[in-house]
Amino acid sequence: MNATSPVGALLLCRAEPETVRPVAHLLRERMLLVPAGEGWSVLVPEGRPWRDGGSGGADADPVDRVVAGWATALAVGSTWPVLALWWDGDRAGHTLASGFRRPVGYVWLADGTPVGEDEAMSTFAERLGLDPVLDVQALEGLIRPDPDADARVRLRGLLAVLTRIGLALPPGLDPETPGDRLYAAAGERPEAEQIAWTGWREAVTAELDAAENSRLGPWMRGPRARVLGGAQVAAGLPLALWGIGCRRGGWAFAGALLVAHGALGLAYDRFRTEGRGASGRSDRPD
Repeated sequence: MNATSPVGALLLCRAEPETVRPVAHLLRERMLLVPAGEGWSVLVPEGRPWRDGGSGGADADPVDRVVAGWATALAVGSTWPVLALWWDGDRAGHTLASGFRRPVGYVWLADGTPVGEDEAMSTFAERLGLDPVLDVQALEGLIRPDPDADARVRLRGLLAVLTRIGLALPPGLDPETPGDRLYAAAGERPEAEQIAWTGWREAVTAELDAAENSRLGPWMRGPRARVLGGAQVAAGLPLALWGIGCRRGGWAFAGALLVAHGALGLAYDRFRTEGRGASGRSDRPD
């Protein structure tokens, strides 16, 4: 690979950097995280998996397979979709991952010849909440034969459609930039953040942070979590005692389960609050 390498990839996340950061750490890959418009972030991988595959250039992994795996892992661990864009000397394409649903993608040959399934684009538009008329028409134009549109032009057309829902890639982060210049271009951005694997302890903390930043967050730590935990203990204790006194094993078990769940919730809230206090991080605002 050299400075004009045609191989490149970007991971477009429909979430702000502070939401993407804890989940991205779990990939255990060197990446740069950069804001990419309203409600979007872009992860720029260093690219080693497809440069040398860990055991020499001949064993390098295909870029499409690597980034599709990353996108799927990010999407499963979050509540927001991830779009992987990739290109090499022969092809270009994208893969959209969203939750536990089957990823959807499309591929073009280097000269722009479409080789994907037409239905993939309509599914793509639906999952991203694109306009079912205007945006879908623009996407359909990308899967029709066009001798003047090569694979890079097709990807730029895809990105143009996404600008209508807030995407704004920083300069230098697009299919026109040589593959191994992408990382350097991202590093030149003052807002770029380094994502790197720092160990299992930090990974567990990052995963907990991701869960707390999700819709379940207020019920895991903070005032709501404490109220819920206290209510479970208050309801479970008399139920368990009544079940034991009346020899109703099922009710006794249900009460004990409520007490245990409430106690664990209260303990978790206290543990996370004290842990953040010790590290100088502020608690979740009320």
